[in-house]
Parts: sequence; structure tokens; C-alpha cells
Amino acid sequence: MNRALRRCFAILAMALGFGLFSPLAALAEGDGGRGKVLAYTCLGCHGIDGYRNAYPSYRVPMLGGQSDAYIQVALKAYRSGEREHATMRAQAASLSDADIADLAAYFTGLGAADIEESSSPAPEKAALCTACHGANGVGVQPEWPTLSGQHEDYLVNSLLQYQGATVNKRNNAVMAGIVTTLTEKDIRELAAYYASFGGLYTTLGD
Repeated sequence: MNRALRRCFAILAMALGFGLFSPLAALAEGDGGRGKVLAYTCLGCHGIDGYRNAYPSYRVPMLGGQSDAYIQVALKAYRSGEREHATMRAQAASLSDADIADLAAYFTGLGAADIEESSSPAPEKAALCTACHGANGVGVQPEWPTLSGQHEDYLVNSLLQYQGATVNKRNNAVMAGIVTTLTEKDIRELAAYYASFGGLYTTLGD
């Protein structure tokens, strides 16, 4: 096992030991019917195929196929400021835990990701990702995101955010430790690889 991979597992073990991931027990079970009503504003961006964030410019993430737990964790991170993004912070700030659970129940009720294997060879640094995101880009724990089929430019920007190298930042102990080992070339190779899988999809509005 190379040094970077050993470091990844050490950081992950430390994070689990100190409870840096939200336990499933803390996540509520939501009402998808109510979530559909609340999701009206979400679909203004996430329900339009190819819709782009203004600056920096990248396609907003596909939510179709993500797990209930991950959507809850992500929204709470925007609400707390752990993830910086003015629009998402404004949206999440008005949401209660029950609202977040309802939204997650709605989106996950639309169907699971349809994972198709990539025909591209895995880049060397993909070994750093598999402990949490699996060999095929599917989160090993439901709190961790599925990457398969996600927009390439969104994945690039997300990793740059963890590095603090773009307008918005993301603060996460595990990801912060991992991204220090990545060059921009590594980031672009990883993003292209996971985007080449079939998986996540745009949740088009009614």
C-alpha cells in the first residue's frame, strides 16, 4: 500500500473515531409528498438538464440517484456554512431538519442510480477514493455521495473547493486530508473517470 493510500485510511479511521461523520441515527425519515412541494425551488436549478452555476461556471449537480442520508448531510452542511455557496446557503438557511428530511425523501423516492461500468481505465489516484466512494463510485456508506455519472465539471469544482482553490470552500476533515495529495491534473483525471460511469441523473420537474 503506497503512502498516499495509507494516509487516506488513517484520516478516515481518525474521522470515524472522533465522530466527524453524521450518524444515521441523527437523520430523520421524511415525507416525500411534502418534500415534493418544498422541492419546487430546488428544481429551478437541479431540475433543468445542464443548468450552470454562474460563477465559477459549472453544471449544478445531479441529485437523482443520490442517497437520502447524503442529501440530508449536504443540505445541513450548506445550512451550517461547512459548505460555502451563497445561493445554497440562502436556500438551506430557511430549512428545518424536518424540511431537509422531506426533501431527501422526495428526491430519493424518484429512483436509485442506474450504475453502468466505465470503459475508461481508473487513474492511479482513484485508489484514494474507493474507501468511501467504492470501486464504481457508489458511496460505501449512505452519508457519502455517489460520484458515478456526476457532471465532470462539478466534480472538478468540488475537489478544488476542498482544496480552498476556488471562490467557495468546503470544510471536511477527511476530504481536506485527501485533496492535499492531488494535483490539478489528478483532479481532472478523477472527475473525467467518475463522470464516465452511468449513474446519477437530472431530476426533471413535472
